[in-house]
Amino acid sequence: MEIIDQDIRQWDADDVKEQFGDSLTLLPSNDNIKELQTILRDKNTSRSDFKFYADRLIRLVIEESLNKLPYTECEVVTPTGAIYKGLKYGAGNCGVSIVRSGEAMEQGLRDCCRSIRIGKILVESDTDTHEAHVVYAKFPEDIARRQVLLMYPIMSTGNTVKQAVNVLKQHGVKEERIILSNLFCTPAAVQAVVDHVPKMKILTSELHPVAPNHFGQKYFGTD
Repeated sequence: MEIIDQDIRQWDADDVKEQFGDSLTLLPSNDNIKELQTILRDKNTSRSDFKFYADRLIRLVIEESLNKLPYTECEVVTPTGAIYKGLKYGAGNCGVSIVRSGEAMEQGLRDCCRSIRIGKILVESDTDTHEAHVVYAKFPEDIARRQVLLMYPIMSTGNTVKQAVNVLKQHGVKEERIILSNLFCTPAAVQAVVDHVPKMKILTSELHPVAPNHFGQKYFGTD
């Protein structure tokens, strides 16, 4: 049974900085985000409501993740003929979802980035040893030259993410070019991933010792 203790440590930006350095970023919290997190943890939330509010939180996390991609300065001409100095994405971004729960985040990325390419990684755990291993991976051919948004909403132990990152590195992706977009994770999982790939960036909406592991089943209606 999942029991949420209201006295459990509340992490803020300073705590995160002290514990994990620049590797982890918490989505700036507010009452709106806290309500979304509460709805997703509530066992009485209907599946239709769960998906609706999950998509809202996903969109917020994806938007903040995109803010971590490299930008370059540019100039455009406005309809009045004025010159406007602005920014544009650096070339070569893509998404990679860890199947299956990571697929819940794909539409949020597509809603923000038209025509972005998305790869997939399937990681399964051995029923006896519980060791995670990759059974399927499909990426854009030039992924080694791209910035990668790795999408995985729930991170309890970090084992799945570590295996996924290993495969990306095997395909030539440098860990400093990977950003993990995540909704909920445990402090232990973050520590395990940071120790394994210290140059990868992680963005999450909440650090909590109890992760809502029902997320994938509830989102896709397989619970």
